Amino acid sequence: MTKDSIKELISYIIIICLILLIRTFIITPVRVNGTSMYPTLKDREIMILKKFYYYVNDIKRFDIVVVKTEDEKIIKRVIGLPGEHLKVENNKLYIDGVETDQPFTFEDTSDFDIRDLDYGKLPDDCYFVMGDNRPNSKDSRMIGCVSKKQITGKTSLVVYPIKNIGYRN
Repeated sequence: MTKDSIKELISYIIIICLILLIRTFIITPVRVNGTSMYPTLKDREIMILKKFYYYVNDIKRFDIVVVKTEDEKIIKRVIGLPGEHLKVENNKLYIDGVETDQPFTFEDTSDFDIRDLDYGKLPDDCYFVMGDNRPNSKDSRMIGCVSKKQITGKTSLVVYPIKNIGYRN
C-alpha cells in the first residue's frame, strides 16, 4: 500500500467510527410499531431518538420517550413522575388529586388508579408511561412503571414518510 492509500483508508475508518459513535450515543432512527401512539404517531413512521437528551435534562411529563422492556422497545408518553399519585376518572387525569390538562390528542381512557397496581405513589426513579391510543396500548397499566434506565431517550421529530415530517408533542 502506498502512503496516500493508507491516508485515505484512515480517513474512511475515522468517518465510520464517528458515525458509529453518533448512532450509539447521540441520535439514532427509531420506528413506530403499531398504533398505540395514534393519533400523535402513525404506524411505520420513522423518528429521531435523542439518546443523550436525558443526560443533560430531566424527564418531563408528556415527553414522548422510547422505553426498553424485556422483549422490545416501545414508544410512549410520560404521564406520571416519581413520587406522584395518579388516577384517571371520567377520562380526566388527576395528579396528586389535582386535575391535570393533557395538551395532546388521546383516545378515551378507562378509569384506573395506580393504587390498583399496588402503588400508593410512584416510587423513586419510577415513571408511568401510556400510549395516546389508550384502549390499544401496552403501557404502564400492564407492564408497571419504568425506571430512568429503561428510558433510552426522547423523541419528537418524524423524518419519514416525507409527507409527515415535523415535530410531535
